[in-house]
Amino acid sequence: MTAEAIEAGPQGGRTGSRSGSGPSGDDGRPLRIALLTYKGNPFCGGQGVYVRHLSRELARLGHSVEVIGAQPYPVLDEGVPLTELSSLDLYRSPDPFRTPARSEYRDWIDAVEVATMWTGGFPEPLTFSLRARRHLAARRGRFDVVHDNQTLGYGLLGDLGAPLVTTIHHPITVDRRLELDAAGTRRRRASVRRWYGFTRMQKRVAQRLPSVLTVSGSSRREIVEHLGVRPELVHVVHIGADTGLFSPDPAVAEVPGRIVTTSSADVPLKGLVHLVEALAKIRTEYPGAHLVVVGKRAEDGPVARLIERYGLGGAVEFVKGVADEELVDLVRGAQVACVPSLYEGFSLPAAEAMATGTPLVATTGGAIPEVTGADGETCLAVPPGDAGALASAIGRLLGDPELRARLGAAGRQRVLDRFTWAKAAQGTVELYRAAVAGAAR
Repeated sequence: MTAEAIEAGPQGGRTGSRSGSGPSGDDGRPLRIALLTYKGNPFCGGQGVYVRHLSRELARLGHSVEVIGAQPYPVLDEGVPLTELSSLDLYRSPDPFRTPARSEYRDWIDAVEVATMWTGGFPEPLTFSLRARRHLAARRGRFDVVHDNQTLGYGLLGDLGAPLVTTIHHPITVDRRLELDAAGTRRRRASVRRWYGFTRMQKRVAQRLPSVLTVSGSSRREIVEHLGVRPELVHVVHIGADTGLFSPDPAVAEVPGRIVTTSSADVPLKGLVHLVEALAKIRTEYPGAHLVVVGKRAEDGPVARLIERYGLGGAVEFVKGVADEELVDLVRGAQVACVPSLYEGFSLPAAEAMATGTPLVATTGGAIPEVTGADGETCLAVPPGDAGALASAIGRLLGDPELRARLGAAGRQRVLDRFTWAKAAQGTVELYRAAVAGAAR
């Protein structure tokens, strides 16, 4: 399928948004919104970015938004309040998988959280949902709509005092499958299955949801196929880049040979191993080529071993927790941005890189073509998992300044036309109003 065909979305789903006639950019009165996120730090992945930018744009439309979240807490813009619904923070740095002191236990939900961790599972979606249910019950009547950001926990079923809309970025069953494929031993596969045990709960919950919002046509198909959600209940509202922040700046010098990517080294789905292998090939022709990875460095594992095997220690740099302005300048200064993922439900890094005018090489995994557009027009597209194709495309851009300029300009225009947070907020409000109307009926 072409990117445009995918973008149109399957029949029965809703794509994009309509601008309303009211003063808030939609048809009715301002809404009181509870936005739930069990893990919200924007430096930890796309869910945190989603909560930050969507909440800001909802507030700009005139709605009252309260984010309710657990550690790592979201970083929110001015005017958006945060209610901290704390967990035991069992995975915090620098002591992940810690055992809490007896004095830290507050109730039975804390005991469930620790017991699940001790047995190799991931408890946070369940335990956050139980805490959120209790919190919402105590504040019944304070919200017009509850928006869950992919918690999909049992606690969010039933009466929450307001209609529920749920965002599923993509089914985590996809991550589970890719991690199992990458597991090299029977013991590792057993560990992966136990860790992803919460996906059984998420599938059961998803099938009982009244309204699901997702970020791409590709994710919509995966949700229907993998989670068994009825197609007519899944609506597509594209998200986007902060085009004011992620923008071109001629004052930022281009760094010769810089390739930038956003990836965690220990997540197979992100495809960083293939990009590192591609870098080794690229450096035979462009010795100054080097990679800046925005994400966590793995001290052991496939990526670390490849860096050592190819002698790339001085050519691969990891940066983590950088300020927004520093991140943008990293991308602006790159000659090439790369998204090597095997699968993405949307790909914010692709949209953000394109918004800066940095030329992009990206795979065709999942929804990425929906964001990046056609090969040779707004990006260079390659098959997922193909290091040779990555190397060829990146090398082509490094050697062709005119192609870099053309793709960079076309990529930014595509994002401005299709993928902004203001449009995402307008489309999301439409689903809120539909949920409120349905609950009233």
